[in-house]
Amino acid sequence: MTAAVAEHAPFFDALGDPNRLRIVTRLCEGGPCSTVQLTQVIPVTRQAATKHLLLLEAVGLVTSDRIGRERIWRIQPEPLVQASDYLTALSRRWDSAIDRLRAYVED
Repeated sequence: MTAAVAEHAPFFDALGDPNRLRIVTRLCEGGPCSTVQLTQVIPVTRQAATKHLLLLEAVGLVTSDRIGRERIWRIQPEPLVQASDYLTALSRRWDSAIDRLRAYVED
C-alpha cells in the first residue's frame, strides 16, 4: 500500500457508512448544527449520531464546540479538498494508462 493510499484510507472508510455520509452532506449543505438537529435529518438515535460524529472527528472531517448542554458540529473542508485532489490525481493516472493502452492496441 502506498503512503498516499494509507493516508487517505481512514477518510474514505469513514465516508463508507451511509449515515456518516449523510452527516457530512448535511453539515456541508446546512452549516453547523447540534447532534439533536442531525438526528432530525438522519434516521439514528442521538447516541448513534454521537458515535458517528466522534469517528468523523477522529479523521479530521468535523470539529465541535460546546455551547451550553449542546455540542455544535461543523465540517472541516481541508480533508475534503485533500481527498478531491487525491481522486483527481488518481483519475489522471487512469486516463494516462488508458491512453497508453489505446495507443498500444491501435499500433
